[in-house]
Amino acid sequence: MLRDGRTMFDPKQTPQSISPEGEQSIPVSQSVPTLSVSIKEHRYNPLEQVLDQCALSVQPGEVVSLIGPSGCGKSTFLKLAAGLSDPSDGQVNCKASETAILFQEHRLLPWKTLADNMKFGFKGRKIPAEEQIERLEVAAENMGFSRADLDKYPSELSGGMRQRAAIARALMIEPDLLFLDEPFSALDVGRRREMYRLLLGVVKQRRCTVLMVTHDVFEALSLSDRVLVMAANPGRFLKEMPVPFRSEERSRALVADLEQTLLQDEEVAKLFQMQDWDRVL
Repeated sequence: MLRDGRTMFDPKQTPQSISPEGEQSIPVSQSVPTLSVSIKEHRYNPLEQVLDQCALSVQPGEVVSLIGPSGCGKSTFLKLAAGLSDPSDGQVNCKASETAILFQEHRLLPWKTLADNMKFGFKGRKIPAEEQIERLEVAAENMGFSRADLDKYPSELSGGMRQRAAIARALMIEPDLLFLDEPFSALDVGRRREMYRLLLGVVKQRRCTVLMVTHDVFEALSLSDRVLVMAANPGRFLKEMPVPFRSEERSRALVADLEQTLLQDEEVAKLFQMQDWDRVL
């Protein structure tokens, strides 16, 4: 914790909702959405349509996950939502004042130390030097880095340490909208759970909004308020599942039951038969 007390158009068809029987999802505040995306279509070229009629609004403090087989357009949708490229036909409206994005790759600069890489997000932002040091110290502790680690270069770090550094770099700018493109996939199970707890803490304390892409169904159901299943050729939202209870109140047994409910849906089951998605039970 820092010294001041802070811690680090409509589609043709909407996705069908899958509701766990007998459970109630936590209502999300229906204020002005932090993020609204309405993509009629997106193409790489005239003959290749990647996305079709994908519309999504994410409320302040809401965590939404996109799951689906490889090649269905999850990451493409995320990049369009994050403003990294423009949709062929559609609109993106972002109300966040500070955004960050995390990729599968750590994208650290090899000529900079761990500390300098973690602080790289401060570049161009008017954050006092003293506060930068405070945030670095808090992030290093949260990520399990020693003082000696901070002087090392990426080539001297393990793959997991590099990815944790990338996560820290994103969280240190204190975003109110966070885009996640499978950033936990390079971490071992134990460290991954630690990052889950850290992420949920940031979401709760800062009311951070999150849009996440993952292959891991269990991960999506553990962290999210809503899970959207995407189908391919072209990419589109097929199903939507509101997740009951607050994320910190969900046991592993409950999440496993939710996963079973999702997989019992005939259309979703067909997607699973097409490709073996990661499952961490």
